[in-house]
Amino acid sequence: MKIAFMTHTKRPTASITPFFIYVALWIAVWLHVLRGVITLLLLFPFLSVGTKSQHIQRWSKRLLKIFGVELHINHANLLPQSSYLLVSNHVSWMDIHAINAFKPVRFVAKSEVEQWPIFGWMAQQLGTVFIKRDSSRHAKQVVDGMAAILKTQSVCIFPEGTSTIGKSVQSFKPNLFEAAAISEVPVCALALAYFDRYTGQHSEVPAFIGDMGLIESMAKILKNRRLRVELTIFTPVKATPDLSIDRKALALHSQEQIAQYLAKHCN
Repeated sequence: MKIAFMTHTKRPTASITPFFIYVALWIAVWLHVLRGVITLLLLFPFLSVGTKSQHIQRWSKRLLKIFGVELHINHANLLPQSSYLLVSNHVSWMDIHAINAFKPVRFVAKSEVEQWPIFGWMAQQLGTVFIKRDSSRHAKQVVDGMAAILKTQSVCIFPEGTSTIGKSVQSFKPNLFEAAAISEVPVCALALAYFDRYTGQHSEVPAFIGDMGLIESMAKILKNRRLRVELTIFTPVKATPDLSIDRKALALHSQEQIAQYLAKHCN
């Protein structure tokens, strides 16, 4: 199953947003962020989980539109109807919004995200679970918390523990997979990739790597508003209570599925 189709047309590779449009887009971004803040402050405390998800999805779709990112989903029908652990490779801060524009879930993010101005606060209000990457004790607490959440809600993790340019994956850390084994929910791998929608070639424009700051990354995408983000879902794997074996097997299986897709489509 594929949601959204398009025909690729070869066009010149250089494409910089005109200055006045670029300025207008920045204004649109901050107005959209302000709208999100107001919604979180005034509406979210009184909304059901389902209604919150609808607001998150609409807000994320609008954000992608402002940044000129088209969303394509492959094999959406493979996702379970009940809660699941979604496992994705990680390229950009835009990944979360792309996934939420498709199907809102709870996320696990590095603790540094919590300190981001405005966006960190918004992530807190959306129920993001923050993890200290260098603390095994905190990781165990996060796993227990995730297992409780997974009983009723889906959770997405980026088990590489960092972002890449999107052509390959780093080794998946197995610790957080334990939450799926404890709660006995399916693990669904998701390959996430960005392409130039004019040339069809893999794009490194959204890559949020190294010492790049959030504003710098946002500016780079706004100047190159020709992206397509493609989310490809793989057949879910059901965890079992045998934690010491299964969390490693689940991590390796998910890693291999995503790695094979990236090797075929992004190189």
